[in-house]
Amino acid sequence: MDDLLNSEPEILEAYSKDASLFKIRPKFVASPKNTEDIKRLVRFANEKRESLTVRAGGSDMTGGPLTESIVVGVANLNKIGEIHRQDLWEIGLACVSVQPGVYYRDFEKETLKHDLLLPCYPASKDIAAIGGMVGNNCGGERSLRYGKMEDSIVSSKWVFNDENEYEIKPIPLAKISSATRYEREIFKLIEDNRELIERSKPKVSKNSSGYFLWNVIKGDLFDLNKLLVGSQGTLGIMTEATLKLVPIKKYHDMVALFFKSWDELPKVTKAIIPLKPESLETFDKETLKLGIRFMPEIAKKAGEGLFSFVSKFLPEALIGARMLGLPELVTLVEIAEESEEEVGRKVEAVREAVKPFGTLYRVIEKDSEEEKFWIMRRESFNLLRKKMGGKRTVPLVDDFCIPVETMAEFLPKAKKILEAYGVTANIAGHAGDGNFHIIPLMDLKKESERRKLIPMAKSFYDLVAEYKGTISGEHNDGIVRTPFLDKMYSPEILKLFKKTKQIFDPKNIFNPKKKVGATLDDFQKYLDRN
Repeated sequence: MDDLLNSEPEILEAYSKDASLFKIRPKFVASPKNTEDIKRLVRFANEKRESLTVRAGGSDMTGGPLTESIVVGVANLNKIGEIHRQDLWEIGLACVSVQPGVYYRDFEKETLKHDLLLPCYPASKDIAAIGGMVGNNCGGERSLRYGKMEDSIVSSKWVFNDENEYEIKPIPLAKISSATRYEREIFKLIEDNRELIERSKPKVSKNSSGYFLWNVIKGDLFDLNKLLVGSQGTLGIMTEATLKLVPIKKYHDMVALFFKSWDELPKVTKAIIPLKPESLETFDKETLKLGIRFMPEIAKKAGEGLFSFVSKFLPEALIGARMLGLPELVTLVEIAEESEEEVGRKVEAVREAVKPFGTLYRVIEKDSEEEKFWIMRRESFNLLRKKMGGKRTVPLVDDFCIPVETMAEFLPKAKKILEAYGVTANIAGHAGDGNFHIIPLMDLKKESERRKLIPMAKSFYDLVAEYKGTISGEHNDGIVRTPFLDKMYSPEILKLFKKTKQIFDPKNIFNPKKKVGATLDDFQKYLDRN
């Protein structure tokens, strides 16, 4: 195994961090070049009682790719196959096979050559890789219309604990008796507990927490991909995924909505969703203030002079004057269709939809005008991470999802919990899905601040549970949220999660203590080591 395992200090240091709160130094870093190397690693882990934790782009915010044992870096598994249209094109789709180490930014360059897109990309698409996107069941600004990664999977290939590679495809229930052992055992688990599983499904549009047992059987089909997607490398190691691609809409406009309070958002969102917008994104006043504060840096990032960039916001400044100050939040409604006429019709429908609420809005038709908002949102958070003195962003309660109709009631209560712990935060997210990202700022060099994290998370997730939400809409569980899964799932369903893990991984060699088996003591231990 000497050709696969690296223990050089600088390599171990590089693989000891992701975008989470934690730093965990692995024993080895492995860099497999093909499927046979992965099989060898699984054999080694089985024999030596080591574990394997896959790392793709390293942008995970949960500690998912961190371990004290062996990190499996998949950077060498970076092939993109040919785009195929014949199987899916009759419904307007194409598909392509891709290995887990491919960065989305490189993947997108290839699909754009064919005017195609994998629409479930996350906000971190410039640094995320396909393996992590599958492992976390990623979603983003276009998930409102196209769904998450679980909706983009056609088939996949995995190496499981028996050291063999399997191709996983949807199969008719009538043929389950001739399926793999893994499929047969999961089928029996689901059949024996169908009522409990259906009752436990989070009643939200996006979820990345737990194992998605409720998604595996749909109609007369059994699709193990629906369980493997989002499993965060805890059930096996993916070697390839075949993904659906969608055609890029040729025409698009944006309607920017400006709100005086959160109370207006659920009603307006409910009125707009039937129009099937491409995305419906929201950010709050605090995020807007960050954009203003860091305007010189953001203009530079946009490749423009400060005066030129600032001048683009003159129409918004006039709206602010009408509102006698900054809006409480801004929502971006992106409309995209195949004809200019259809875009125009939908934009007019948005105008009509918001009229009863007196919401101020502005229609934006130029690409450069649209892009200024995306730059403001993304770069504000990037700068937030880098320029806040002794404080840092804390990915802890950063990714909840609640029923859309409860937003106005939930969000003020959520902010009060943070304020009770003396924590300031910015809010942005996907209003159409009820999926928001809260980015607290804290000085974690202080023990007093670190000791706030667990009680604050408990209080926050109690509120999420009260509103029938999920503690992760996109980012998954990892170290940071696995100990809190009992806030949203019953002891009975947590036992089924453990049985699921046991079916695939009886020796616990695949990314242990993620999804099942983690405790608050683990959370605190890894936090204190950082």
